[in-house]
Amino acid sequence: MTLQKRTLGTTSPLTVSALGLGCMGMSEFYGTPDEQSGIDTIHRALDLGVGFLDTADMYGPFTNERLVGRAIKDRRDEVQLATKFGNERNPDGSWVGINGTPEYVRAACDASLGRLGVDHIDLYYQHRVDKSVPIEETVGAMKELVEAGKVRHLGLSEASAATIRRAHAVHPITALQSEYSLFTRDLEDEVLPTVRELGIGLVPYSPLGRGILTGAVTRESLESGDSRAAGRFPRFEGDALDANLALVAQVERLASDKGCTPGQLALAWVLAQGEDVAPIPGTKRVRYLEENVAAADVELSADDLASLEQAVPRGAVAGERYGDMSSIDA
Repeated sequence: MTLQKRTLGTTSPLTVSALGLGCMGMSEFYGTPDEQSGIDTIHRALDLGVGFLDTADMYGPFTNERLVGRAIKDRRDEVQLATKFGNERNPDGSWVGINGTPEYVRAACDASLGRLGVDHIDLYYQHRVDKSVPIEETVGAMKELVEAGKVRHLGLSEASAATIRRAHAVHPITALQSEYSLFTRDLEDEVLPTVRELGIGLVPYSPLGRGILTGAVTRESLESGDSRAAGRFPRFEGDALDANLALVAQVERLASDKGCTPGQLALAWVLAQGEDVAPIPGTKRVRYLEENVAAADVELSADDLASLEQAVPRGAVAGERYGDMSSIDA
């Protein structure tokens, strides 16, 4: 398995592996954390050419950055390291709020550098837009981090088209990280055309629909500590889950015909959306990582893409992405 490279952004370009690795689940949200398994998965990812690693200060909270830092300590030159600020939490995990003030931007960056054990962050995202702070002020502080050499490239997450334009006018935005998959295509209306107009790359998170597109999720398969079973994600509840699993069954059928897994087919669909797209499927297990990486070798014809569009029509997925959508910039 050898991975191609893709370039995010044109004004401030960053070359990354075509597939990245989302590290969040190694520390929180998707069942029991397993630090050693997470480190083993990161090492295997680097061996396979997956150098685009994604974390955030809030994951854990704070523990995921430390885990990633330990894993890459002797292999920093193989990594395009992305982390995020803005979802402020206390050490006990309690939620403070979204913070985009310049003072917090600077403090959060220094704290992340310390936990990661690195002298710079390759791609630094605002994790969620703070609607109480003008985006120009937040990105202005982020720009100062670039000028200080602490950060190489800037990104936004879940930002609206209007916010992206305003941010990009302050400093070139290299990448937008937002949810995008066969199950989530909202950004195709305004956001995707905007980032392409401005020369900004797209980093889809949850490209497997939080795992449901792998075919491995059932009503019984989610652990008690899994946030998908805790009411946070309406797509995993009640009648919505039944309707969505019926869609997954169609993907499974097409994957069987194609000779790959449903997750690989779903990832191949995301990869086929453009050379400016670099998804970051998350996992804490080596075997799932290897399965995901193999998706890069799945070639989809025009007929394959049309069949997927028919199997999972846009808008067919039941339930909102989050139970609380108030943090999403719109």
